Amino acid sequence: MSIVQPASAATTPQITLNPGSGPAGSAVTVTGTGFKAATTGTVIVGSTTFAFQTTSTGAFSTGITIPAASTGNLTITAKTSSIKASATFVVQAAPAPAPAPTISSAPLRFGVATPGGPMASTELDEVATVAGEVPSVVMSYKDFLQAPPISELDAVRSRGATPLVTWEPWAWGGGVDQPAYSLSRITAGDFDGYISQWGQSLAAWGKPVMLRFAHEMNGNWYPWAEGVNGNQSGEYVAAWRHVHDVVAATGASNVQWVWSPNVPYWGSTDLAGLYPGAGYVDVVALDGYNWGTSQTWSSWVSPVDLFAPGISQLRALAPGKPVLIAETASSEMGGSKASWNTDLVSYLAAQPDVMGFVWFHMQKETDWRINSSDSSASAFKSALLARRS
Repeated sequence: MSIVQPASAATTPQITLNPGSGPAGSAVTVTGTGFKAATTGTVIVGSTTFAFQTTSTGAFSTGITIPAASTGNLTITAKTSSIKASATFVVQAAPAPAPAPTISSAPLRFGVATPGGPMASTELDEVATVAGEVPSVVMSYKDFLQAPPISELDAVRSRGATPLVTWEPWAWGGGVDQPAYSLSRITAGDFDGYISQWGQSLAAWGKPVMLRFAHEMNGNWYPWAEGVNGNQSGEYVAAWRHVHDVVAATGASNVQWVWSPNVPYWGSTDLAGLYPGAGYVDVVALDGYNWGTSQTWSSWVSPVDLFAPGISQLRALAPGKPVLIAETASSEMGGSKASWNTDLVSYLAAQPDVMGFVWFHMQKETDWRINSSDSSASAFKSALLARRS
């Protein structure tokens, strides 16, 4: 003779939770067995209920949400008629949100130039997230056809940063040969009305602004370089001093003048004949890139080899002036960009007269962006953090 055991006594009702712990608001799957077959049931979570349907074997699976105000050990009960089972969900404290990036007080300032310029808040927010800190300098570019960018200056100022305006005496897209913008015409006063307008606007704005006029003048790719566009030796200094004096005459004492050659290279114009003099320059700067093997003519160069010779020349020409790396970035091609980033920040941070550097965060001739790769972004962020400690 066989004994038939009632189904209700054959299986003890039980439930499992997946996951069994997490923050309030977690989605949890409740799985049950041993309940009344083919009927509806209820999962009770505090004062909240969730309905479920059992199968012909008395099993069920349903999703619930842990109430937002839950804390500690939370009892979760499932029941069908008089059959019920419970399990405990451990409510974990939600992790504290990561602190928002801020501007660093480190002596070596971090600056950036992005494609959209100072008004592109999304781009600048992305850079802050990637770098782990808010850029304290935001650079933009203006040619001689553009009005003073007061709205952009306000946008930079609202971020707690200093605006650095690269002011280019030419018309964008016109090439190197632009006789209308020759150095002799600038010195002769042909643009004095326009230059005065800038000075008056900057003076009225009244807050610190860095003005980088006619940069990379020791090369041959801009119409303000000597030896191109009809320009003669000695005319660059004369033009710089004239523009400086016209702006100064408007009372724009809030302007810091940034003289910014390219890193010297074989065949570049000697810097000594291009320096306007201590009374006309507040900050001396260098532009330099590690092109790697991105171009047919280029090769990998370390930060020290790229910048040390030029910095030495700046120190000799302008003793006591702060030094800024006004444009820099590295290609991914030909070496480890991550290592290059680390070496750059480490080297510059060790130079007491180097006040900061501005990263050219753009895809142009190659991918210059900080986050051109995950390894580049991680190394850059770590390097900035290391120079803060």
